Amino acid sequence: MIGFDESPGFFGFLKEMPLFFKLFGGFVFALVAGTFLYVIVRGMRTWMGNNASEVVTRSAKVVDKRTDVWGGSGDSSANTDYYITFEMDDQSRIELPVRADRYGLIVAGDQGELTYQGTRFKQFHRRTIG
Repeated sequence: MIGFDESPGFFGFLKEMPLFFKLFGGFVFALVAGTFLYVIVRGMRTWMGNNASEVVTRSAKVVDKRTDVWGGSGDSSANTDYYITFEMDDQSRIELPVRADRYGLIVAGDQGELTYQGTRFKQFHRRTIG
């Protein structure tokens, strides 16, 4: 019968590693795993909160627009997030993220009917003057 090589391999390497490196590696792993878990839980809470919110339609005016560009170093492409701030009749304001195609069609100063659900933009129907 052919012999089986029983070299310690990776686990033998771990046994010989100093305790400091084991603890530091474990800390880094826990930090990365905890960050991923936090981002997933936060995203799920926002999604569930928006779904539980009622769909609201209110008269509003567009008071500001902004973009947030992120990424784009080296060989990666840049990403852009689009936001519009609406002011309601009672002077309260809400900033909502919108898709790029909607962002380009809405101008600061537009007045109309805003429909949103929690922090989720649904639509904006511009009121025509005349």
